[in-house]
Amino acid sequence: MSEYIRYMRDGRIGTITIDRPAKKNAMTFAMLGDFIEAVREASNDESTAVLIVTGVPGAFCAGTDLADLSTIPGEQRGLRGSAEETDKWWPLVQCSKPTICAIDGPAVGMGAEFTSQCDLRIATTNARFAWNFVHRGLVPDTGAGTWLLPRIIGLQNALRLLYTGSMIDAPEALRLGYVLDVVEPDQLADRVHVLAEAVAAGSPHSHRLIKSLAYEGLTASVPEHMARHTAAMAASFRSDDHREGVAAFLEHRPARFTGR
Repeated sequence: MSEYIRYMRDGRIGTITIDRPAKKNAMTFAMLGDFIEAVREASNDESTAVLIVTGVPGAFCAGTDLADLSTIPGEQRGLRGSAEETDKWWPLVQCSKPTICAIDGPAVGMGAEFTSQCDLRIATTNARFAWNFVHRGLVPDTGAGTWLLPRIIGLQNALRLLYTGSMIDAPEALRLGYVLDVVEPDQLADRVHVLAEAVAAGSPHSHRLIKSLAYEGLTASVPEHMARHTAAMAASFRSDDHREGVAAFLEHRPARFTGR
């Protein structure tokens, strides 16, 4: 990708690492483009079953690099595509793979938004979160803070964080249900990989359908959701992964899923 954004795969686990420690992984426009492209690559990588998003030790993402932002004309700032181009705004939600966020250090502004876009979140005791857009005269820059965050932690808790821009620590994020677990920094890699391996053992075909059903279901009526659900069930029964899952159970062996 670039010197600041790395995508690597170890077996069936892919990892995107933001690597700009001198700036606490603050994002320039060029880095953001590379990040979106890395997520797209992981989503299209048939060998990747689950994607971890993280930063170098001690940092996740301190948000937008304001020095870089100041070089962009005001009317162009923050515009990375049309409203319909959701893969540019919510690349991690649009990613077809389950995503796990491993947070060690500050996740502020855009960094906090990226954590909201991930399906699962594990933090260390170093992690801190702030949607501090009101301090810059802005709204949450990807739209995740005003759409996903209230659905993750509830409307009142989300609005408190958005209205005040306050920083919360990892124990508070755990209390709010924003993260699954809080561990010591030296335990983060192991804890996340155990979770990733458990996810990767499942059917990629099922993962794609479940992720789509869950996110689309957040605003769907029950009839709309059930129409999608029945179509997904029919597709599942026709899939190679379903046949393999049944065969593996009957033969008392681990399943060898292909995602088809």
